[in-house]
Amino acid sequence: MRPATVVELAAVQGRRLPAELLDPAGARLDVTARRGWSRFQRLYDAARDVVQGPDEVRRLVQEIAEDERAAGSGWVEVQVDPSSYAARLGGLASVVEVVLDAMATASRDTGVGMALVVAANRTRHPGDAETLARVARRYAGPRDGQPRVVGFGLSNDETRGRPEEFAKAFRIARDAGLLSVPHAGEMRGTRSVRGAVESLGADRLGHGVRAVEDVETMTLLAERGVVLEVCPASNVALGVAGAVELVPVRELKAAGVKVALGSDDPLLFRSGLLEQYAAVRDQQGLSDEAVADLARDAVRGSAAPEDVRTRLLSGIDAWLAQPA
Repeated sequence: MRPATVVELAAVQGRRLPAELLDPAGARLDVTARRGWSRFQRLYDAARDVVQGPDEVRRLVQEIAEDERAAGSGWVEVQVDPSSYAARLGGLASVVEVVLDAMATASRDTGVGMALVVAANRTRHPGDAETLARVARRYAGPRDGQPRVVGFGLSNDETRGRPEEFAKAFRIARDAGLLSVPHAGEMRGTRSVRGAVESLGADRLGHGVRAVEDVETMTLLAERGVVLEVCPASNVALGVAGAVELVPVRELKAAGVKVALGSDDPLLFRSGLLEQYAAVRDQQGLSDEAVADLARDAVRGSAAPEDVRTRLLSGIDAWLAQPA
């Protein structure tokens, strides 16, 4: 959500926002500190509360597509936990349908391909995740060129709900052809990463940077071709890394692990996709070739149709070939 949008919607609805959501510099959240995660969740919930119905969903999805087009993206996968909005939008399936419909309109308007990842909340009972996986299954597969569900995720506080507890839900999703894209390896270390890979069959991992703490875990990721969705702004804001130059992009790539940069939560971190690329290039001294390789990992690790992948990869090659 754009910072200006949450402020505008809150004003219209007569809601009072936490001061951190009004701060143009964003909040330094450091969830490694005592009660840090509850602070992060409080801000996230306050922003989510302004999404009261289909109109707000359509606006948010449209703005995501517009912002990603401005950043140069050609394909966007948005992760949503339908249970957060089910009461307001008429049920889990209704949430999925509203989002997919909004994506179809936004994609037509902007030319940016869009798809949905349905995410379960790891702080809830695994049975709830299994229900969500069955809902996601209904919207998988070809849909006449329209946006569809392409993946199944696991989000929220990583210190609660071990990956292994959600194995059945992810089996349901994978059997339907959905990518397995759980969060792991940011708030918890290599055990969480290995659990997500071995029990959930992860194709991608949200974050995963703590894998660098163990050579065998990095080898496992490299051998299975798991793509890590790394967001330096998140790692720094949440206290996982002291600075962008300490986010282990180089170490992971040197171990053969695929790394795709992402923006995670631009509203709280005040940092979008381009800013992630600029940060690792400038603060880690990456070459253009290394930056292009990160972009290729993102494209190849996505669920984009083959023609979209080909076009995006050609665009990366063209950027790399242009004179300095």
